[in-house]
Amino acid sequence: MTADWEREEDRLTSLAVVLPLALMGFVIASGCWTLFAVAGVHVRAELALTSLQFGFLLAMPMAVSAFLAIPAGLAAQNVGARRVMLVCLAGLALCMMVLLVTRSYVGYLVAAGGLGLAGGFYSAGLQFVTSHCRPARLGLVLGVFGSGVTGAGFNYYLVPLFHEAFSWRGVALAYLVALLLILALMVMLTSSDDAGADAGSPVRLGRRFATTALNRRWQVCAFFGVVAGSFFALALWLPDYLSSQFRLDVQAGARLSQWFVVPGALAQIVGGALSDRYGSAAVISRSLVACLISLFVLSYPPMTLFIRGGETIIELEFALPLLVEALFVVALGLALGCAMGSLQRLAILGSGSSAAPVAGLLLVGACSVAFLLPVIFGAVNHWLGIRTAVFMILFALLAGCLWMFARDRRHRERRSFLHRGI
Repeated sequence: MTADWEREEDRLTSLAVVLPLALMGFVIASGCWTLFAVAGVHVRAELALTSLQFGFLLAMPMAVSAFLAIPAGLAAQNVGARRVMLVCLAGLALCMMVLLVTRSYVGYLVAAGGLGLAGGFYSAGLQFVTSHCRPARLGLVLGVFGSGVTGAGFNYYLVPLFHEAFSWRGVALAYLVALLLILALMVMLTSSDDAGADAGSPVRLGRRFATTALNRRWQVCAFFGVVAGSFFALALWLPDYLSSQFRLDVQAGARLSQWFVVPGALAQIVGGALSDRYGSAAVISRSLVACLISLFVLSYPPMTLFIRGGETIIELEFALPLLVEALFVVALGLALGCAMGSLQRLAILGSGSSAAPVAGLLLVGACSVAFLLPVIFGAVNHWLGIRTAVFMILFALLAGCLWMFARDRRHRERRSFLHRGI
C-alpha cells in the first residue's frame, strides 16, 4: 500500500515537471506553423512572389508536419520521446537562424519546410505526457497539452508588433531565444528515464502499430483529422474573411480571429476533462451538434428580400452584424475545441506505449485536411463569389462526420449488447 502511494506521488511529481515543459514547447512549436501566415505577407512584397509561390510557402509547414508525424512517433516509441522532442526543438531553432539570414525564396522555402518539425514535437510530446498520467486523468492531461495550439495565434500579434518596432525578422529572433530556453530547461529538468524507449525490435514495433490500426484508431484519427483540420484551416482563413466581409484592415481581422483560436484551443482542456467524467462519445456528439448550429447561422450570406405590395415594393436586408458574427465564431471555436479534446482522448486511451504513433496518425489527418481546405475555400470563393461558402463547406463536412460517428457508435453498441444479426 505504501509502495503504491509512493509510486503515485512520484508520478504526480514527475507530471508536474514534464507537463509544463511539454506545454511550453508545444506553444512555441505550434506558433511556427502559422509564422508565414502573417510574416509571409512581408516576404511576398519583398520578393514579389506569385500567388502559387506564396501558397507553397504557406503550405510547407503543414505538409512537412504531415510527412514527419508518423516517423517521429515511431522514433519516439523506439528511441524515447524526450530525445525526439529535443531534436525537434533544435531543428526549429536552426530554422529560425536560417530565417534571420536568408534573402532568397529557396531559403524561405527550406525554412518553412523545417518548421514542420513542430509536427514531430507534437507526436513525441503526446507520448511524453501520456507516460506520466493515470488513465482516469488522461483526457485532462491531453487537453492541457493540446491547448498549446494557442501559440498558433501569437503571430497575429507578434508579427505586426515587431514589424512596426523593428522588422518582422525580430519574430524569428524571439522564437529562437524561446526555443533555446525551452531546450535548455528540458535538458536540465528531465532525464532519459522520464520517457523510456520501447526496446522491441522493428518487427515487433511494426506489428504493434498494425494492431493499433486494427483497433478502431484509424477511424477515430480520421474524425480528429476532419475536426482539427477544420479548426486550423478556419484559423488561417478567418483574418482574410473578416477583413473582407466587414471591410476591416488585415490587422483588425487578425485580432478578431484570436477570439476563435484562443478559446478553441483552451476548450480542449474542458473537452478532455468532460470526457474523463461523462465519456468521449457523449462530449463529441454534443460538441459537433453545437458546431453545426453555429455553422448554420454563419453560412447565411448577406441577402436582400423584395416584397411586392399593392403599390410599393418593400425591401428587407439581412446581414449579421459584426458582434453577432463574432459571438457565433467564438461558439464555433469552443465547440471545435471540445470535440478535439474528446477525440484526442478517445484515440490515445488504451494505446499504452503506442501513443506516439497514434499521435502521428492524428496529426497526419489534421495537417492533410488543413492543407486541402484553404485550397477548396479559395476555389469555391472564386467560383461562387460568396464568402460565407466557407461555413457551408464546413457544415457539410462536419455533418457527415457526425453522421458517421453516430452510425459507428450505434453499430458498436448493437454488437456489444445485442445478439449478432439483430
